[in-house]
Amino acid sequence: MFSQERNFTDWQLKGFSSAPAFLFETIGSTHKLMKSMAAIGEIAPGTLFVADAQSEGHGRHERTWDSPAGKNLYFNILIPLDGIPSNLFAQITQITALTFAETFNNIQEAAIESHACTANRDCASAPKITVKWPNDILYGKSKFCGILAEIVFMQAQRSGQPQEAARPALSMGVGINVNSEPSDYAHLNRAVTTLKTIVGRPINREKLLQMLIGNLERAIGQFRAFGIRPWIEAWKRMDQFIGTRGTIIVNNRCTDQNRDSGEGAIKKTGRIIDMNNDGSLLFECDDGTVETVISADLEI
Repeated sequence: MFSQERNFTDWQLKGFSSAPAFLFETIGSTHKLMKSMAAIGEIAPGTLFVADAQSEGHGRHERTWDSPAGKNLYFNILIPLDGIPSNLFAQITQITALTFAETFNNIQEAAIESHACTANRDCASAPKITVKWPNDILYGKSKFCGILAEIVFMQAQRSGQPQEAARPALSMGVGINVNSEPSDYAHLNRAVTTLKTIVGRPINREKLLQMLIGNLERAIGQFRAFGIRPWIEAWKRMDQFIGTRGTIIVNNRCTDQNRDSGEGAIKKTGRIIDMNNDGSLLFECDDGTVETVISADLEI
């Protein structure tokens, strides 16, 4: 994981079930391209898109995701949804965040065991990597991995046969600050860190992505068999936010430009009580009401 990586164009990658992987040295957005190609049946389920740089990377509500070249990971995986009820689609994003957080924690532990830490950097007492509901991956309170998922209805690939009905798939877009520096993001005016900063040494991005895709494919298979409950228990063990105060932002249309004004948002402050077995959040508002929150942003 800490070896020197090859040139980006030489990376050897596969998607789910050995589906093809496409490498782009520079692109506007892997997420936008995957959505458009999947919708017209030009790519198969399981396909992986990976970029070395993006010019139009974004997260939820079109918030900017800076994508400098040669430092980080920006990718999309087209997750097939066959056999998964539509009311559980949103849980796949949470499964992804939890799977990735566990992977990052394992890398952090490997760095500690390999004596990457020094007297000036006590990794053993450092914060753990965790997931802030619903799917932000943080180190302490600094974000370094963002996940954006959208349903796309795939047209069947043309075969000369009668046209089949479009099938749903999940275009899962991921941005990970791997080998960049926190100073690269000072202009964003929010807490951001990088995996290299967390573990104290550069990461081989190709090997990291191979591990993430393999772990995620296994996790999706387990989710099909057992549902989200095993991950909820793991999340509770990992979580550092249950019991703390926070703000739920519902119907949020904020961007980087108006995030402080909260334009278009309904904000409710209170206390995080727990996570339910379906992945929703149990939240006690300051007026004493208790709400089950299925979809929203959470500010800590």
